[in-house]
Amino acid sequence: VHISPMLDADGRMQGFVGMARDISSRRQAETEQRRLEEQLRQSQKMEIIGHLAGGIAHDFNNLLTPILGYADMAASQVPAGLPLANDIRAIQETAERAARLTRQLLAFSLKQVLHMNTVQLNREVTDFIKMLHSFIGEHIVVRTELAPDLGCIKADLSQIQQVLMNLAVNARDAMPRGGSLTFATANVQVNDVMIKKHPSLKPGLQVRLTVTDTGTGIAPEILSHIFEPFFTTKERGKGTGLGLSMVYGIITQHQGAIAVESEPDKGAAFHIYFPLVEALPSVVEPTLIPETKNNGHETILVVEDESMVRKLTVEFLSGQGYTVVEAADPLQALEIVRTYTGSFDLLLTDIIMPGMNGKELYQQLVKERPELKVLYMSGYSEDVIAHQGVLEPGTELLAKPFALKALLAKVRSVLDRFVAGAVKA
Repeated sequence: VHISPMLDADGRMQGFVGMARDISSRRQAETEQRRLEEQLRQSQKMEIIGHLAGGIAHDFNNLLTPILGYADMAASQVPAGLPLANDIRAIQETAERAARLTRQLLAFSLKQVLHMNTVQLNREVTDFIKMLHSFIGEHIVVRTELAPDLGCIKADLSQIQQVLMNLAVNARDAMPRGGSLTFATANVQVNDVMIKKHPSLKPGLQVRLTVTDTGTGIAPEILSHIFEPFFTTKERGKGTGLGLSMVYGIITQHQGAIAVESEPDKGAAFHIYFPLVEALPSVVEPTLIPETKNNGHETILVVEDESMVRKLTVEFLSGQGYTVVEAADPLQALEIVRTYTGSFDLLLTDIIMPGMNGKELYQQLVKERPELKVLYMSGYSEDVIAHQGVLEPGTELLAKPFALKALLAKVRSVLDRFVAGAVKA
């Protein structure tokens, strides 16, 4: 409100003029603008960190592959019980721990390979709770509020279990003196009001999983950082800071969204949304790695630009009876195939390489060698063979770092299972 006097020629007040302007709508618009700008900054920050994390994990997996591989080869040649065998086992265990960390980084950076099935979330939550008491403690009461008519979702079952485990462990750590942990599910219709509050949500019918604890809660100044890799409020040595970042990445890669509500001393609630699908739950068979003897006789072309990974792969497969020809890059591989007088049974190739990726290389080679089968290997799954990390049917991928036993089993499986030309590029 602005008020001004009305004066005559002699300066005497004859009245006043009052002007009032409603600025509430302007302030609301400014507040909304600031909120949207902050959401954009947060989204851009998470994307940048994700690219960085994915690149680090990819390069680190290339280093871990020969460490694990040569440790496996050394372990097979040293009798158990000797001090050297114990030292080798320590190397293997440390490298495996590092591999788990890289998998968490890949989850955050949306670079994992997902094996999707139709999942009934109530069933998975119920099965998970059966083993929950073994590590969460008797001082925490676990409750469920599961919607009986809950719809199905498309998900990688192992990744959903990782989400449940990480949220449960965080809740346990937030309730050192006890409390309650609740798992709730519901079918929800995401509307504009919800999207305005949580922009990562998508409109339509969704399946919501809510994990609520009565713990210490999360301070407002910390809330915007909890999904960042290596951010942790735990004591040194008590956590890696990758648990919630992995949860964030898994949910995002599933085309879902996650929202958090929390106040200090009032607990926290994590709301996770998945797109609902109209389908019956899949029957997921456990994956077993069969015992494979060194009876290889086929010819394999190994294309890998990382010299240590290539050397390990060639050395190991040659020792298993295969004839192995190696190439350091796609151009060298093309030249070898054009001049090689014998036949190739399998192309074992890295995905990301200078000049040409593994899929493009296979598409070139199969024109000249129609019988050629392919097995890809990579530190992470790029869109060259996968759409947002979900493998196309028929594509075979060996994720780095890999155990030599897994490499041997995968090679044998591809050679035995597929007839000529059946592998989908």
